[in-house]
Amino acid sequence: MKQADADMTVIEITEPGGPEVLKPTRRPVPAPAHGEVLIRVAGAGVNRPDVLQRAGGYPPPPGASDIPGLEVAGVIAAKGSGAVRFAEGDHVCALVSGGGYAEYCAAPDAQVLPVPEGLSMTEAAGLPETFFTVWTNLFERGRLRAGERLLVHGGSSGIGTTAIQVARAMGARVFATAGSAEKCAACERLGAERAINYRTEQFETVIKELTGGEGVDVVLDMVGGAYMQRNISALRPEGRLVSIAFLTGAKAELNLMPVMLKRLTLTGSTLRPQSVASKARIAAAIEQDLWPLLASGAIKPVVDSTFALAEAATAHRRMESGVHIGKIMLLTDFGRD
Repeated sequence: MKQADADMTVIEITEPGGPEVLKPTRRPVPAPAHGEVLIRVAGAGVNRPDVLQRAGGYPPPPGASDIPGLEVAGVIAAKGSGAVRFAEGDHVCALVSGGGYAEYCAAPDAQVLPVPEGLSMTEAAGLPETFFTVWTNLFERGRLRAGERLLVHGGSSGIGTTAIQVARAMGARVFATAGSAEKCAACERLGAERAINYRTEQFETVIKELTGGEGVDVVLDMVGGAYMQRNISALRPEGRLVSIAFLTGAKAELNLMPVMLKRLTLTGSTLRPQSVASKARIAAAIEQDLWPLLASGAIKPVVDSTFALAEAATAHRRMESGVHIGKIMLLTDFGRD
C-alpha cells in the first residue's frame, strides 16, 4: 500500500462536547516520518484523557494529531528512515500523543513495544498508556519499594487495575478504593489486601485502622479536589502523594502543617506532553521489568468491554457512566477479523 494513495477511517472530534461529537470520517493514511513506524491498528484503548480532549479540556500538544487515542496495538505496516527496532509485520503496541482512534497510526519507534508473549492484540492495546503511567508515577516519582504500603484510588479503573497488580508483583502491600461492592471485590481479586468502598467508608480512617495508625507510604490519586487533605491524613511520615488526575477538581485548599510535620512529598505528572526521549526511557524500563511479568501471566490486563471503532461514542458513554472495571477498547475491522 502506498500511504499517499490510501485513506482510512478515523474518529474525529467534530466540536467540543458530549460523546455524540465523535464521528467516523475518512482521512489520508499518514506516512511515517523519520524515526517513526506506521502501525495498522487492531485495537486502541479508551482513556480518561480522551474524554477530556473530546470535551475541550485537554488539547493535543503541538504537532500531535487531533484524532483522539493515546495507545494502540497492531502490525507494523511501514517504516520511516531511522526506525530500526522493528520489521514490517511485527506485532506491536505503542504509546502515542494522538491518532489512536484510526485504522492506521504513526508512532515514534522508541515508544513502540512488542506485544508480550501470550497476549492478544486487544489486551496489548490497553497496555501502553496505563503501564507507562503506573511505572513513572509509582516507581519513579513515588519511589515505591518492596515492603511499602500503597493506596490506589480508582482501583477498578484501567490505571487502578494495573497499579494494584504491578505494585503487588513488585512486593508492595496494596490497598484500594472503589465505588461498589462488585468493584471492591475485583480489586481484591487482583491483589489488594483490602478495597474500601468510598461511598460507605472513610478511606483515611480505614487505612489508619489497617496499618496500626501508621498510614501508607504512597497514595496514587486521580481524584484531586477534596481528597487532597484526606490523602495527606492517610500518609505515614516520609510518605509520597502522587497526583495523576483530578476527577473532582484541580484546586484544593490544604493545611500544610501535616505536610511539614510528616515530611511528605507531593508530586504528580502527565504523560502526554513529555518528550520522545523521556517516553523512550520509560519504554525501556517497562520492557525490562514489566513485560516479563505479563509474559509469565503474573500480571494480566483487565479488559472491561470492546466496541467497534465506529462505536467510539458508545465506548465514551460507558467510560463516563463509571460502571466499567478495567479497560474499554475500540477494535478496527482488522482487529475484529
